[in-house]
Amino acid sequence: MDIRSALFYIFSSILLISAFRVITVKNTVHASLFLVLAFFQASGLFMLLEAEFLSITLVLVYVGAVMVLFLFVVMMLDVSVDTIRIGFWKHFPLAASLGAVVSLELAGVLMSGFRVGVARPMTLPEGLPGVQSVEQMGNTKSLGILLYSNYLYPVEIAAVILLVAIVAAIALTLRARKDSKYQDPAEQIRVKPSDRLRIVRMDAVIEQPSKVEDSQSTAPSTPSAVEKAKS
Repeated sequence: MDIRSALFYIFSSILLISAFRVITVKNTVHASLFLVLAFFQASGLFMLLEAEFLSITLVLVYVGAVMVLFLFVVMMLDVSVDTIRIGFWKHFPLAASLGAVVSLELAGVLMSGFRVGVARPMTLPEGLPGVQSVEQMGNTKSLGILLYSNYLYPVEIAAVILLVAIVAAIALTLRARKDSKYQDPAEQIRVKPSDRLRIVRMDAVIEQPSKVEDSQSTAPSTPSAVEKAKS
């Protein structure tokens, strides 16, 4: 067994164990951390397949953004596990049946993916300076050329859909509600410096000394211990 096969079995074993612990552990924070571990192992498998772009994307997007959001939401909500487990065995038969159906469907889809033919050799696009072979171009560059040449319109449509989702999320957040503070962006843009800062001129006021301070200043000073010693 070479080092590549050994790493494959190590990553696969840790991936299966961590994925199993995601659905069996009781603490939601621990489940999220096990899912992070599963993502790292899947990234290692992608690296063994020489898919560097997918490996780095999995770590940056899912581990660096999505799982951080999951952990933040889980810690902020402080979900009670005992409340969630109420009625677990009551709904277990239906959940198990649906899980078995979904597993069979996924197995049918994945089994058809193993029956693949010989991969077609990749042709080198024209007009690339400094690239003489496909091996010199790399996976990331070849994937970018493929996305922005043959699949340009689907990529643009996905970008527009994500932009619409961002605008919708901002609109839902800024809408006027009774139980939340509302800010009108149009009024914030039209604001002037005079609306935020007002300069007030005030005459100088000299405070008069109080009677206590006058009595202290006019009272005779008692000689100190050093002056008594000198006398």
